[in-house]
Parts: sequence; structure tokens; C-alpha cells
Amino acid sequence: MSLTVNATVREDQGKGASRRLRHAEKVPAIIYGAGKTPTNITLDVHEITHLLANEESYTSVLDLMVDKKKEAVIIKDLQRHPAKNIVTHVDFLRIDMNQALVTSIPLHFIGADDNESVRLGAIVNQFVTSVEVSCLPADLPTAIDVNITDLAMGGHISLTGLDMPKGVTITALTHGDIEAHDQSVVAIQEAKIMAEVEDDAPVAPETEVAGDKANEEGDE
Repeated sequence: MSLTVNATVREDQGKGASRRLRHAEKVPAIIYGAGKTPTNITLDVHEITHLLANEESYTSVLDLMVDKKKEAVIIKDLQRHPAKNIVTHVDFLRIDMNQALVTSIPLHFIGADDNESVRLGAIVNQFVTSVEVSCLPADLPTAIDVNITDLAMGGHISLTGLDMPKGVTITALTHGDIEAHDQSVVAIQEAKIMAEVEDDAPVAPETEVAGDKANEEGDE
């Protein structure tokens, strides 16, 4: 499914201009990357809010229509109002469909309700909630399912045990010593053991295009 967001080129810049846009229910944004000049744009606050209600919009290649010209982009960064949770600025990264990109993809854990050990009181301990992957934009998954239906008490699934889509590589497993980077993703444990385990889920890395250093220019 193609996700589309409409925008117009923005000439006015600065904090004052951005405030005026927000009062008019518009959102300032910027597009950069792919070796092209950054472009300041304006979004409709209602349209972008509706788009972001769909979880897939955060990890999908979007069709950004700027004055009827289409560009392939992904959301690089979002800013929200601290009290109202309203989107106040969006950074879009241009994508070359023929060039691999590196981004973080969420993990969806499924099958807990059907897991026999969990039914008997065991705890699902999720060590990792997202993984950094590398792939062509056309192969980019919106999420990676981790099925724990048949995971036994004391069992775990590591990075190498994930069922990855064709053409998608976990970047942590490309650094030479796979065993050293093959961390546990999820485990089934007794409740008393779970209380002693620290959650060391890594912070999701920023999205970048392989071989392309984004030329970011903000106006906020």
C-alpha cells in the first residue's frame, strides 16, 4: 500500500514564520538527502496527523507530493509540542530506490497467548524491541514478526534466529564476529527470574542512506 503526503514549497523561514504556519494549522518541514539541495516545505497538520496514526508510516517509503512533483522519502525525524502532542516539524529524507538504506525496524512479538509456558505463568522478556537493518527501499519491511508460540520455558530467540524477509540484513550481524553480536531478542522465563534480569534494549539508531551523508539544514 502506497502512503502519500501532500506538501507545498515554503519560502518564509525562521521561528516567526513557523509560528504563523502553526496558527494556520500548517506544519513546517524539510526534505534533504540524495545529493540534492534541501527544500523547506509546508504540510497540513490534519493530513500529517492522520498519516502518523498509521504505524507503518514511520518505517515505509512515502510518496511526498510537493506541488504535484513526487519524491520518495522516509521520515527522518519528528518534533512534537511537549504538552499538546501536536506535530510541530517533520524532517524527510530523500530515498534513491536503487541504493540501500539503513534504518531501524520494530519487532512485533506474536504468539504469547498461545504459548503453553506463558499460560502457566511464565514471563515474556523482550530484550530488543527494534533492529537496525540494511536493504533496498523496495524490500523495506514495516515490521518484523517474532513468533514465540512454541518457545519453551528457558528458551530464547537471538538475532540469528529471526525470520528476516528476503533482501533484508541485520546490520549488527555484518560486523565480522557474528557470535559476538548475536544478542538475545526475547526469552521465556519464570517470573522470579524475570525480576532479576535487566532490560538492556538498545536505543534505535538514526536512519541513514548507505553511502550518502545527509545534508541537513533546519530552519527552526
